[in-house]
Amino acid sequence: MKRRTALKALGIGIGGPVVLTTGGYGVYYAAAEQDTAGEIAFGKALSVPPLAESEISASGARVFTLGIRPGSTRFKAGPETRTWGVNGTYLGPTLRARRGERVEFTVRNGLDQDTSLHWHGMHLPAAMDGGPHQVVPAGGTWRPRWTIDQPAATLWYHPHVHGSTADHMYRGLSGLFIVDDEDTKASTLPSAYGVDDIPMIVQDRAFDADNQFEKRVPLGGALGVIGDEVLVNGTLGPYVDVTTTLVRLRLLNASSARLYNFGFSDNRTFALVATDGGLLARAWNTERLYLSPGERAEIVVAFTPGERVELRSYPSEYGGLLGRIDGFDDRLDICQFRAAATLLDDARIPATLGSAPDLAGEKVTRERSFVLASDQINGRSMAMDRIDFGVRENTVEVWDVVNDNGFLHNFHVHEAQFQVLTVDGRKPAPHLRGWKDTVLLAQGKHYRLAIRFGSHTDPDTPYMYHCHLLQHEDNGMMGQFVVLGKDEKPGTVPRTHHHT
Repeated sequence: MKRRTALKALGIGIGGPVVLTTGGYGVYYAAAEQDTAGEIAFGKALSVPPLAESEISASGARVFTLGIRPGSTRFKAGPETRTWGVNGTYLGPTLRARRGERVEFTVRNGLDQDTSLHWHGMHLPAAMDGGPHQVVPAGGTWRPRWTIDQPAATLWYHPHVHGSTADHMYRGLSGLFIVDDEDTKASTLPSAYGVDDIPMIVQDRAFDADNQFEKRVPLGGALGVIGDEVLVNGTLGPYVDVTTTLVRLRLLNASSARLYNFGFSDNRTFALVATDGGLLARAWNTERLYLSPGERAEIVVAFTPGERVELRSYPSEYGGLLGRIDGFDDRLDICQFRAAATLLDDARIPATLGSAPDLAGEKVTRERSFVLASDQINGRSMAMDRIDFGVRENTVEVWDVVNDNGFLHNFHVHEAQFQVLTVDGRKPAPHLRGWKDTVLLAQGKHYRLAIRFGSHTDPDTPYMYHCHLLQHEDNGMMGQFVVLGKDEKPGTVPRTHHHT
Protein backbone atom coordinates (compact mmCIF):
# COMPACT_ATOMS: atom_id res chain seq x y z
CA MET A 1 0.00 0.00 0.00
CA LYS A 2 1.44 3.40 -1.00
CA ARG A 3 1.24 6.56 1.11
CA ARG A 4 -1.55 7.93 -1.09
CA THR A 5 -3.52 4.69 -0.86
CA ALA A 6 -3.08 4.58 2.91
CA LEU A 7 -4.47 8.11 3.35
CA LYS A 8 -7.42 7.35 1.08
CA ALA A 9 -8.12 4.20 3.07
CA LEU A 10 -8.23 6.35 6.19
CA GLY A 11 -10.67 8.75 4.52
CA ILE A 12 -8.12 11.58 4.26
CA GLY A 13 -7.43 13.68 1.19
CA ILE A 14 -4.05 14.77 -0.14
CA GLY A 15 -2.82 18.34 0.02
CA GLY A 16 -4.96 19.75 2.82
CA PRO A 17 -4.56 19.76 6.61
CA VAL A 18 -4.36 16.25 8.02
CA VAL A 19 -5.02 15.02 11.54
CA LEU A 20 -4.46 11.37 12.40
CA THR A 21 -5.00 9.40 15.54
CA THR A 22 -2.08 7.39 16.86
CA GLY A 23 -3.53 4.25 15.34
CA GLY A 24 -4.22 5.98 12.03
CA TYR A 25 -0.66 7.28 11.82
CA GLY A 26 0.56 3.78 12.53
CA VAL A 27 -1.31 2.57 9.43
CA TYR A 28 0.16 5.43 7.41
CA TYR A 29 3.69 4.76 8.70
CA ALA A 30 3.43 1.06 7.93
CA ALA A 31 2.35 1.86 4.37
CA ALA A 32 5.10 4.43 3.79
CA GLU A 33 7.71 1.91 2.66
CA GLN A 34 7.84 1.44 -1.12
CA ASP A 35 9.27 -1.51 -3.01
CA THR A 36 9.16 -1.47 -6.82
CA ALA A 37 11.81 -4.16 -7.35
CA GLY A 38 10.56 -6.38 -10.16
CA GLU A 39 7.43 -4.24 -10.63
CA ILE A 40 8.59 -1.76 -13.30
CA ALA A 41 7.77 -2.60 -16.91
CA PHE A 42 10.82 -0.79 -18.40
CA GLY A 43 8.96 -0.09 -21.61
CA LYS A 44 10.75 3.03 -22.87
CA ALA A 45 14.25 3.54 -24.20
CA LEU A 46 16.19 5.94 -22.00
CA SER A 47 16.10 9.47 -23.40
CA VAL A 48 19.60 10.92 -23.70
CA PRO A 49 19.79 14.73 -23.46
CA PRO A 50 21.26 16.14 -26.69
CA LEU A 51 24.60 17.90 -26.63
CA ALA A 52 23.92 21.63 -26.76
CA GLU A 53 24.77 23.34 -30.01
CA SER A 54 27.37 26.09 -29.83
CA GLU A 55 29.23 28.51 -32.06
CA ILE A 56 32.76 29.89 -31.95
CA SER A 57 32.76 33.68 -31.85
CA ALA A 58 35.22 35.94 -33.63
CA SER A 59 37.15 36.20 -30.34
CA GLY A 60 37.38 32.40 -30.08
CA ALA A 61 34.78 31.95 -27.32
CA ARG A 62 32.36 29.02 -27.35
CA VAL A 63 28.87 30.54 -27.35
CA PHE A 64 25.70 28.80 -26.16
CA THR A 65 22.12 30.05 -26.44
CA LEU A 66 19.71 28.76 -23.80
CA GLY A 67 15.98 29.46 -23.79
CA ILE A 68 14.00 28.80 -20.61
CA ARG A 69 10.34 28.24 -21.40
CA PRO A 70 7.14 26.50 -20.31
CA GLY A 71 5.68 23.55 -22.17
CA SER A 72 4.10 20.16 -21.71
CA THR A 73 5.67 16.71 -21.67
CA ARG A 74 4.19 13.23 -22.02
CA PHE A 75 5.61 11.01 -19.29
CA LYS A 76 2.83 8.40 -19.27
CA ALA A 77 -0.50 7.55 -20.90
CA GLY A 78 -3.15 10.22 -20.57
CA PRO A 79 -2.81 14.00 -20.35
CA GLU A 80 0.57 15.64 -20.86
CA THR A 81 2.25 17.19 -17.82
CA ARG A 82 2.82 20.94 -17.62
CA THR A 83 6.59 21.40 -17.39
CA TRP A 84 9.45 23.84 -17.81
CA GLY A 85 12.57 23.19 -19.84
CA VAL A 86 15.71 24.68 -21.37
CA ASN A 87 15.69 24.56 -25.19
CA GLY A 88 12.85 22.05 -24.84
CA THR A 89 9.86 21.19 -22.68
CA TYR A 90 11.66 19.34 -19.86
CA LEU A 91 15.25 19.43 -18.57
CA GLY A 92 17.91 20.91 -20.85
CA PRO A 93 20.69 19.91 -23.23
CA THR A 94 24.07 18.72 -21.98
CA LEU A 95 26.59 21.55 -22.15
CA ARG A 96 30.14 20.53 -22.98
CA ALA A 97 33.30 22.64 -22.99
CA ARG A 98 37.03 22.16 -22.60
CA ARG A 99 39.37 23.43 -19.90
CA GLY A 100 40.97 26.67 -21.07
CA GLU A 101 38.01 27.61 -23.29
CA ARG A 102 36.24 30.92 -22.95
CA VAL A 103 32.49 30.24 -22.74
CA GLU A 104 29.69 32.75 -23.28
CA PHE A 105 25.96 32.27 -22.79
CA THR A 106 22.80 33.99 -23.88
CA VAL A 107 20.18 32.90 -21.35
CA ARG A 108 16.66 34.01 -22.27
CA ASN A 109 13.84 33.69 -19.74
CA GLY A 110 10.60 32.89 -21.53
CA LEU A 111 8.65 32.29 -18.32
CA ASP A 112 6.15 34.65 -16.71
CA GLN A 113 8.30 34.92 -13.56
CA ASP A 114 11.90 35.47 -12.52
CA THR A 115 14.32 32.55 -12.56
CA SER A 116 18.06 31.91 -12.83
CA LEU A 117 20.63 29.30 -13.88
CA HIS A 118 23.40 28.38 -11.47
CA TRP A 119 26.46 26.50 -12.76
CA HIS A 120 26.77 23.96 -9.96
CA GLY A 121 30.38 22.90 -9.26
CA MET A 122 31.95 25.48 -11.57
CA HIS A 123 34.88 27.70 -10.58
CA LEU A 124 33.96 31.14 -11.92
CA PRO A 125 33.46 34.81 -10.90
CA ALA A 126 30.68 35.41 -8.38
CA ALA A 127 28.79 37.69 -10.77
CA MET A 128 28.56 34.79 -13.25
CA ASP A 129 27.57 32.15 -10.68
CA GLY A 130 23.82 32.27 -11.34
CA GLY A 131 22.90 32.34 -7.68
CA PRO A 132 20.06 34.30 -6.08
CA HIS A 133 21.77 37.60 -6.92
CA GLN A 134 21.84 36.89 -10.67
CA VAL A 135 18.10 36.74 -11.35
CA VAL A 136 16.84 36.77 -14.94
CA PRO A 137 13.42 38.49 -15.02
CA ALA A 138 10.49 37.29 -17.07
CA GLY A 139 11.27 38.14 -20.69
CA GLY A 140 14.84 39.12 -19.78
CA THR A 141 18.26 37.95 -20.97
CA TRP A 142 21.47 37.21 -19.07
CA ARG A 143 24.89 36.96 -20.70
CA PRO A 144 27.41 35.32 -18.34
CA ARG A 145 30.94 34.56 -19.55
CA TRP A 146 34.07 33.08 -18.04
CA THR A 147 37.08 30.87 -18.83
CA ILE A 148 36.84 27.18 -17.87
CA ASP A 149 39.64 26.54 -15.37
CA GLN A 150 39.25 23.17 -13.69
CA PRO A 151 39.83 19.47 -14.42
CA ALA A 152 37.42 17.28 -16.38
CA ALA A 153 34.23 16.68 -14.36
CA THR A 154 30.49 16.12 -14.51
CA LEU A 155 28.87 19.36 -13.34
CA TRP A 156 25.29 20.58 -13.78
CA TYR A 157 23.07 23.65 -13.99
CA HIS A 158 19.78 24.49 -12.28
CA PRO A 159 17.78 27.48 -10.96
CA HIS A 160 18.81 29.17 -7.72
CA VAL A 161 16.08 31.72 -6.98
CA HIS A 162 15.94 32.33 -3.23
CA GLY A 163 12.79 30.80 -1.81
CA SER A 164 11.76 29.19 -5.11
CA THR A 165 14.61 26.85 -6.08
CA ALA A 166 12.65 23.70 -5.17
CA ASP A 167 9.62 24.77 -7.21
CA HIS A 168 11.59 25.74 -10.33
CA MET A 169 13.64 22.55 -10.29
CA TYR A 170 10.56 20.38 -9.70
CA ARG A 171 8.99 21.82 -12.84
CA GLY A 172 11.98 20.63 -14.87
CA LEU A 173 14.83 23.15 -15.06
CA SER A 174 18.09 21.16 -14.84
CA GLY A 175 20.82 19.83 -17.11
CA LEU A 176 24.38 18.49 -17.16
CA PHE A 177 27.55 20.49 -17.86
CA ILE A 178 30.49 18.26 -18.81
CA VAL A 179 34.00 19.72 -18.60
CA ASP A 180 36.77 18.05 -20.62
CA ASP A 181 40.51 18.60 -20.23
CA GLU A 182 43.76 17.73 -21.97
CA ASP A 183 43.60 14.13 -20.73
CA THR A 184 40.03 13.41 -21.88
CA LYS A 185 40.85 12.21 -25.41
CA ALA A 186 43.74 10.07 -24.24
CA SER A 187 41.70 8.29 -21.57
CA THR A 188 40.74 4.65 -22.09
CA LEU A 189 37.53 5.09 -20.08
CA PRO A 190 34.25 4.65 -21.98
CA SER A 191 33.72 7.97 -23.77
CA ALA A 192 31.12 7.73 -26.57
CA TYR A 193 28.37 10.05 -25.32
CA GLY A 194 25.03 8.29 -25.19
CA VAL A 195 26.54 4.92 -26.19
CA ASP A 196 28.95 3.76 -23.48
CA ASP A 197 29.17 7.11 -21.65
CA ILE A 198 25.61 7.72 -20.50
CA PRO A 199 24.22 10.70 -18.57
CA MET A 200 21.62 9.79 -15.93
CA ILE A 201 19.69 12.64 -14.30
CA VAL A 202 17.74 10.86 -11.56
CA GLN A 203 14.65 12.55 -10.09
CA ASP A 204 11.68 11.38 -8.05
CA ARG A 205 8.28 12.79 -8.94
CA ALA A 206 4.68 12.43 -7.81
CA PHE A 207 1.81 12.72 -10.29
CA ASP A 208 -1.82 13.57 -9.53
CA ALA A 209 -4.83 11.94 -11.22
CA ASP A 210 -4.45 14.28 -14.22
CA ASN A 211 -0.72 13.50 -14.68
CA GLN A 212 0.38 16.85 -13.26
CA PHE A 213 3.37 17.12 -10.94
CA GLU A 214 2.26 17.06 -7.33
CA LYS A 215 4.57 18.54 -4.71
CA ARG A 216 3.78 15.92 -2.12
CA VAL A 217 5.46 16.32 1.29
CA PRO A 218 4.98 13.16 3.38
CA LEU A 219 2.86 13.57 6.51
CA GLY A 220 5.40 14.02 9.30
CA GLY A 221 8.28 14.23 6.84
CA ALA A 222 11.31 16.43 7.50
CA LEU A 223 13.03 16.75 4.10
CA GLY A 224 10.53 18.15 1.61
CA VAL A 225 8.91 16.68 -1.48
CA ILE A 226 9.28 12.90 -1.86
CA GLY A 227 7.93 11.38 -5.08
CA ASP A 228 6.85 7.77 -5.55
CA GLU A 229 8.02 7.42 -9.17
CA VAL A 230 11.52 7.83 -10.59
CA LEU A 231 12.46 9.62 -13.80
CA VAL A 232 15.83 9.23 -15.52
CA ASN A 233 16.49 11.99 -18.06
CA GLY A 234 12.73 12.55 -17.99
CA THR A 235 11.92 8.89 -18.79
CA LEU A 236 9.72 6.69 -16.60
CA GLY A 237 10.69 3.02 -16.55
CA PRO A 238 13.68 3.37 -18.93
CA TYR A 239 15.88 0.71 -20.44
CA VAL A 240 19.31 0.98 -22.07
CA ASP A 241 20.50 -1.25 -24.90
CA VAL A 242 24.09 -2.09 -23.95
CA THR A 243 26.54 -2.63 -26.82
CA THR A 244 29.88 -2.54 -24.98
CA THR A 245 31.42 -4.57 -22.16
CA LEU A 246 32.12 -1.47 -20.06
CA VAL A 247 29.61 1.36 -19.64
CA ARG A 248 30.24 4.64 -17.87
CA LEU A 249 27.24 6.14 -16.05
CA ARG A 250 27.31 9.82 -15.10
CA LEU A 251 24.88 9.80 -12.16
CA LEU A 252 23.28 13.01 -10.88
CA ASN A 253 20.87 13.11 -7.95
CA ALA A 254 18.64 15.94 -9.16
CA SER A 255 15.85 15.21 -6.69
CA SER A 256 14.66 17.81 -4.21
CA ALA A 257 15.10 15.69 -1.10
CA ARG A 258 15.40 11.95 -1.79
CA LEU A 259 18.60 10.11 -0.90
CA TYR A 260 19.61 7.31 -3.30
CA ASN A 261 21.67 4.27 -2.33
CA PHE A 262 22.64 3.04 -5.79
CA GLY A 263 23.42 -0.58 -6.57
CA PHE A 264 22.43 -3.28 -9.04
CA SER A 265 19.73 -5.90 -8.72
CA ASP A 266 22.28 -8.75 -8.70
CA ASN A 267 24.59 -6.92 -6.25
CA ARG A 268 27.41 -6.81 -8.78
CA THR A 269 30.49 -4.75 -8.08
CA PHE A 270 31.03 -1.56 -10.05
CA ALA A 271 33.87 0.96 -10.14
CA LEU A 272 33.55 4.53 -8.87
CA VAL A 273 35.90 6.56 -11.09
CA ALA A 274 34.87 10.18 -10.40
CA THR A 275 33.06 12.31 -7.85
CA ASP A 276 31.70 15.87 -8.01
CA GLY A 277 34.96 17.56 -9.00
CA GLY A 278 36.44 14.98 -11.34
CA LEU A 279 38.36 11.72 -11.55
CA LEU A 280 39.62 9.88 -8.50
CA ALA A 281 43.27 8.97 -8.28
CA ARG A 282 42.25 5.34 -8.75
CA ALA A 283 38.98 3.47 -9.12
CA TRP A 284 37.14 2.20 -6.04
CA ASN A 285 35.15 -1.02 -6.40
CA THR A 286 31.90 -1.21 -4.46
CA GLU A 287 28.36 -2.64 -4.50
CA ARG A 288 26.62 0.46 -3.11
CA LEU A 289 26.96 4.23 -3.51
CA TYR A 290 25.04 6.98 -1.72
CA LEU A 291 24.21 10.20 -3.56
CA SER A 292 22.38 13.00 -1.77
CA PRO A 293 20.67 15.82 -3.70
CA GLY A 294 23.16 17.71 -5.86
CA GLU A 295 25.92 15.08 -5.75
CA ARG A 296 27.34 13.44 -8.87
CA ALA A 297 29.34 10.28 -9.46
CA GLU A 298 30.79 8.55 -12.48
CA ILE A 299 30.73 4.76 -12.26
CA VAL A 300 31.89 2.10 -14.72
CA VAL A 301 29.87 -1.13 -14.92
CA ALA A 302 30.87 -4.36 -16.69
CA PHE A 303 28.27 -6.38 -18.62
CA THR A 304 28.22 -9.83 -20.18
CA PRO A 305 26.50 -10.66 -23.47
CA GLY A 306 22.75 -11.23 -23.33
CA GLU A 307 22.15 -10.34 -19.69
CA ARG A 308 19.59 -8.01 -18.12
CA VAL A 309 20.10 -6.21 -14.84
CA GLU A 310 18.50 -3.23 -13.07
CA LEU A 311 20.04 -0.17 -11.48
CA ARG A 312 18.29 0.09 -8.13
CA SER A 313 18.16 2.32 -5.06
CA TYR A 314 18.36 0.34 -1.82
CA PRO A 315 17.22 1.24 1.72
CA SER A 316 19.42 3.67 3.63
CA GLU A 317 21.00 3.64 7.07
CA TYR A 318 20.60 7.41 7.52
CA GLY A 319 16.86 7.68 8.10
CA GLY A 320 16.58 7.55 11.86
CA LEU A 321 13.41 6.69 13.77
CA LEU A 322 10.92 8.13 11.25
CA GLY A 323 13.09 7.77 8.15
CA ARG A 324 10.54 5.51 6.45
CA ILE A 325 8.27 8.55 5.98
CA ASP A 326 10.98 10.28 3.91
CA GLY A 327 11.80 7.26 1.76
CA PHE A 328 14.82 5.81 3.56
CA ASP A 329 13.29 2.32 3.65
CA ASP A 330 12.34 2.34 -0.05
CA ARG A 331 13.71 -0.07 -2.63
CA LEU A 332 13.24 1.40 -6.09
CA ASP A 333 14.07 0.02 -9.53
CA ILE A 334 15.44 2.88 -11.64
CA CYS A 335 16.68 1.65 -15.04
CA GLN A 336 17.16 -1.68 -16.81
CA PHE A 337 20.25 -2.55 -18.84
CA ARG A 338 19.89 -5.03 -21.73
CA ALA A 339 23.15 -6.35 -23.07
CA ALA A 340 23.40 -7.37 -26.72
CA ALA A 341 24.48 -10.87 -27.75
CA THR A 342 27.87 -9.49 -28.78
CA LEU A 343 29.64 -6.64 -26.97
CA LEU A 344 32.51 -4.42 -28.06
CA ASP A 345 35.44 -4.54 -25.66
CA ASP A 346 37.62 -1.50 -26.40
CA ALA A 347 37.49 0.53 -23.16
CA ARG A 348 39.58 -0.02 -20.02
CA ILE A 349 39.78 1.43 -16.51
CA PRO A 350 43.35 2.70 -16.16
CA ALA A 351 45.28 2.01 -12.96
CA THR A 352 45.73 5.75 -12.46
CA LEU A 353 42.79 8.01 -13.29
CA GLY A 354 43.54 11.50 -12.03
CA SER A 355 45.24 13.40 -9.24
CA ALA A 356 44.20 12.94 -5.62
CA PRO A 357 43.19 16.07 -3.67
CA ASP A 358 46.33 17.64 -2.24
CA LEU A 359 45.27 20.17 0.38
CA ALA A 360 46.05 18.17 3.54
CA GLY A 361 49.60 19.54 3.73
CA GLU A 362 48.80 23.12 2.73
CA LYS A 363 49.12 26.10 5.09
CA VAL A 364 45.69 26.81 6.57
CA THR A 365 44.94 30.51 6.94
CA ARG A 366 41.75 30.07 8.98
CA GLU A 367 39.37 27.48 10.40
CA ARG A 368 35.60 27.99 10.59
CA SER A 369 32.73 26.01 12.11
CA PHE A 370 29.25 25.48 10.64
CA VAL A 371 26.32 23.90 12.49
CA LEU A 372 23.26 22.97 10.43
CA ALA A 373 20.00 22.78 12.41
CA SER A 374 16.39 24.01 12.20
CA ASP A 375 16.67 25.50 8.70
CA GLN A 376 19.57 27.66 9.88
CA ILE A 377 23.36 27.64 9.75
CA ASN A 378 25.09 28.76 12.93
CA GLY A 379 21.73 29.91 14.28
CA ARG A 380 21.03 32.32 11.42
CA SER A 381 18.72 32.16 8.44
CA MET A 382 19.75 33.36 5.01
CA ALA A 383 19.58 37.13 4.43
CA MET A 384 20.13 38.39 0.89
CA ASP A 385 21.75 41.65 2.07
CA ARG A 386 24.10 40.09 4.64
CA ILE A 387 27.65 38.92 3.86
CA ASP A 388 28.50 36.38 6.54
CA PHE A 389 32.28 36.53 6.05
CA GLY A 390 35.08 37.04 3.55
CA VAL A 391 37.89 34.68 2.53
CA ARG A 392 41.22 35.65 0.98
CA GLU A 393 42.09 34.80 -2.61
CA ASN A 394 44.49 31.91 -3.22
CA THR A 395 44.34 30.70 0.39
CA VAL A 396 43.27 27.44 2.03
CA GLU A 397 40.73 27.29 4.85
CA VAL A 398 39.41 24.32 6.83
CA TRP A 399 35.69 24.25 7.55
CA ASP A 400 34.27 21.99 10.25
CA VAL A 401 30.67 21.16 9.35
CA VAL A 402 28.18 19.23 11.49
CA ASN A 403 24.50 18.24 11.15
CA ASP A 404 23.07 18.83 14.61
CA ASN A 405 19.31 18.32 14.56
CA GLY A 406 18.60 14.69 13.71
CA PHE A 407 17.34 15.15 10.15
CA LEU A 408 19.21 14.57 6.91
CA HIS A 409 21.26 17.48 5.58
CA ASN A 410 24.10 17.91 3.14
CA PHE A 411 26.47 20.80 2.49
CA HIS A 412 27.26 22.49 -0.83
CA VAL A 413 29.84 25.24 -1.40
CA HIS A 414 29.87 27.47 -4.47
CA GLU A 415 33.08 28.63 -6.24
CA ALA A 416 35.45 25.80 -5.25
CA GLN A 417 35.81 22.06 -4.92
CA PHE A 418 36.92 20.83 -1.50
CA GLN A 419 38.78 17.91 0.04
CA VAL A 420 37.18 15.95 2.89
CA LEU A 421 40.06 15.66 5.35
CA THR A 422 38.36 13.66 8.09
CA VAL A 423 34.94 12.48 9.24
CA ASP A 424 34.77 12.51 13.04
CA GLY A 425 38.55 12.50 13.14
CA ARG A 426 38.93 9.48 10.88
CA LYS A 427 40.07 9.11 7.29
CA PRO A 428 37.05 9.53 5.00
CA ALA A 429 35.51 6.55 3.22
CA PRO A 430 36.87 5.90 -0.30
CA HIS A 431 33.93 7.61 -2.04
CA LEU A 432 34.80 10.85 -0.19
CA ARG A 433 38.49 10.93 -1.15
CA GLY A 434 38.07 12.80 -4.43
CA TRP A 435 37.22 16.45 -5.10
CA LYS A 436 33.75 17.32 -3.81
CA ASP A 437 31.42 20.32 -3.81
CA THR A 438 28.50 18.63 -2.01
CA VAL A 439 28.77 16.20 0.88
CA LEU A 440 26.18 14.15 2.78
CA LEU A 441 26.24 14.94 6.52
CA ALA A 442 25.54 12.01 8.81
CA GLN A 443 23.87 13.15 12.01
CA GLY A 444 26.31 14.39 14.66
CA LYS A 445 29.52 13.70 12.73
CA HIS A 446 32.08 16.43 12.08
CA TYR A 447 33.28 16.80 8.48
CA ARG A 448 36.52 18.75 8.10
CA LEU A 449 36.67 20.25 4.61
CA ALA A 450 39.80 21.84 3.13
CA ILE A 451 39.01 24.49 0.50
CA ARG A 452 41.38 26.50 -1.68
CA PHE A 453 39.77 29.72 -2.85
CA GLY A 454 40.77 31.10 -6.23
CA SER A 455 41.48 34.54 -7.63
CA HIS A 456 37.97 35.63 -8.65
CA THR A 457 37.71 38.46 -6.12
CA ASP A 458 34.63 40.63 -5.57
CA PRO A 459 33.93 42.25 -2.17
CA ASP A 460 30.27 42.93 -2.98
CA THR A 461 29.03 39.87 -4.85
CA PRO A 462 28.75 36.74 -2.71
CA TYR A 463 28.88 33.01 -3.28
CA MET A 464 26.58 30.64 -1.38
CA TYR A 465 27.04 27.75 1.05
CA HIS A 466 23.93 25.79 1.93
CA CYS A 467 22.08 22.53 2.42
CA HIS A 468 21.10 21.14 -0.99
CA LEU A 469 17.88 19.57 0.24
CA LEU A 470 15.85 22.23 -1.50
CA GLN A 471 13.12 22.83 1.08
CA HIS A 472 15.83 23.42 3.70
CA GLU A 473 17.66 25.80 1.35
CA ASP A 474 14.49 27.70 0.47
CA ASN A 475 13.56 27.95 4.15
CA GLY A 476 16.85 29.67 4.95
CA MET A 477 19.58 27.05 5.54
CA MET A 478 22.05 29.09 3.50
CA GLY A 479 24.75 31.70 3.97
CA GLN A 480 26.99 33.96 1.86
CA PHE A 481 30.71 34.67 1.59
CA VAL A 482 32.89 36.82 -0.64
CA VAL A 483 36.42 36.26 -1.98
CA LEU A 484 38.69 39.22 -1.19
CA GLY A 485 41.90 40.60 -2.61
CA LYS A 486 44.86 41.36 -0.35
CA ASP A 487 43.61 44.65 1.13
CA GLU A 488 39.88 44.31 0.47
CA LYS A 489 37.14 44.09 3.08
CA PRO A 490 33.61 42.69 2.66
CA GLY A 491 31.47 45.30 0.96
CA THR A 492 27.76 45.80 0.55
CA VAL A 493 25.57 43.42 -1.39
CA PRO A 494 23.84 45.42 -4.13
CA ARG A 495 20.16 44.98 -4.70
CA THR A 496 19.53 41.89 -6.79
CA HIS A 497 20.53 42.81 -10.33
CA HIS A 498 17.89 42.04 -12.94
CA HIS A 499 19.36 41.34 -16.35
CA THR A 500 17.58 42.71 -19.40
